[in-house]
Amino acid sequence: MAVIKKKKDKALPAVNTSALPDIVFMLLFFFMVATVMREVDLKVSVNKPQATEIQKLERKSLVTYIYAGSPRAKYQDKFGKTARIQLNDAFASIDDLQPFVVQEREAKAEEDRPMMTMSIKADKTVKMGLISDIKLELRKAQAYKINYSSLQPKDAEALYSSDN
Repeated sequence: MAVIKKKKDKALPAVNTSALPDIVFMLLFFFMVATVMREVDLKVSVNKPQATEIQKLERKSLVTYIYAGSPRAKYQDKFGKTARIQLNDAFASIDDLQPFVVQEREAKAEEDRPMMTMSIKADKTVKMGLISDIKLELRKAQAYKINYSSLQPKDAEALYSSDN
């Protein structure tokens, strides 16, 4: 006669964690590559105006920013409250604009230089005289592609849908 053996309750095997360090390092590497750090520490306050006719920029790597606005509170003791220009991380004068454009142009690849765009991020309270001076210096530096940064109004979707 055959003996029937009872099946014993087998315990589940432990989870294999040998691949866990590989996964952690892959995630770490992904976030290091995909994360973009803030490139510029804003020293001027920029409250951009709203606009209805806006377009998104294609290649942001070809855009160089010029900031114009009144200095933030911690810089007002040294620079005053009048509107100033900021290039990268430093305050600048109108005379510094041409060398800045040349330096930025030289940093780009040869085939990308014609597509380089100068973007003016100006506070909506900045006088038009400063903007005109910036444009004149950009023209002297042969930087003819100029973009004005603005905000899209909240009711823009209603404006676009009523036109159709």
